[in-house]
Amino acid sequence: MRDRKTWVLVLMFGSIWGFSEVFAGEFLYAHGVPRASIWLTVFALFMLAFARGLVNCPGSSTLIGALAALFKLVNAAPFWCHLLGIVCIGLVFDLGATAWMKKGQRRRLPAALTGIVTAYGGYALFAVTITYIAQYTPWVQGGLPMVIRHVLIGGSLAAVSGAFMVPLGYELGLRSETAVERQRDWAFAGSLVVLVVLWTLGRVIG
Repeated sequence: MRDRKTWVLVLMFGSIWGFSEVFAGEFLYAHGVPRASIWLTVFALFMLAFARGLVNCPGSSTLIGALAALFKLVNAAPFWCHLLGIVCIGLVFDLGATAWMKKGQRRRLPAALTGIVTAYGGYALFAVTITYIAQYTPWVQGGLPMVIRHVLIGGSLAAVSGAFMVPLGYELGLRSETAVERQRDWAFAGSLVVLVVLWTLGRVIG
């Protein structure tokens, strides 16, 4: 990831994910939408897969997750559990994509497997970390039953969706890669515009 244009693409995807967490998340939680976090996770998986189709570099998905968390930290109240959840999803997706979504391959099964593993792995990593390492009071009080419920129910719902959304996002990313390579300057300029707009809206509206 030595190319600055690649870095800008990664920044853009991280900002889009962060923007969805701030504004779509606020809307979903404010209106009491059931399983709001699942919808946010599904969108995150789609964006991570799309980005991986364009920038298939180990570490890129972790960076996108970190940038999404930073966007939310800067533009919304610091709900640390939400930030941890974002980072966990990005990290586990990175591990799965690095293992199974090799550059240039268009097979759906490895992409679907990455979505499933990310959902269960990300939810498990989050639940264990916040309960037993960070020892966040509501989770400590909920204990192991809360951890298991989070992984088996929330993780399963996200896994089912991820099995479809990750292959879809990855395919769209691969198809877009050719156009981006042909129009690197325009893609770079467009990514910069999106970055400026998202961070401006984040500061003005957030």
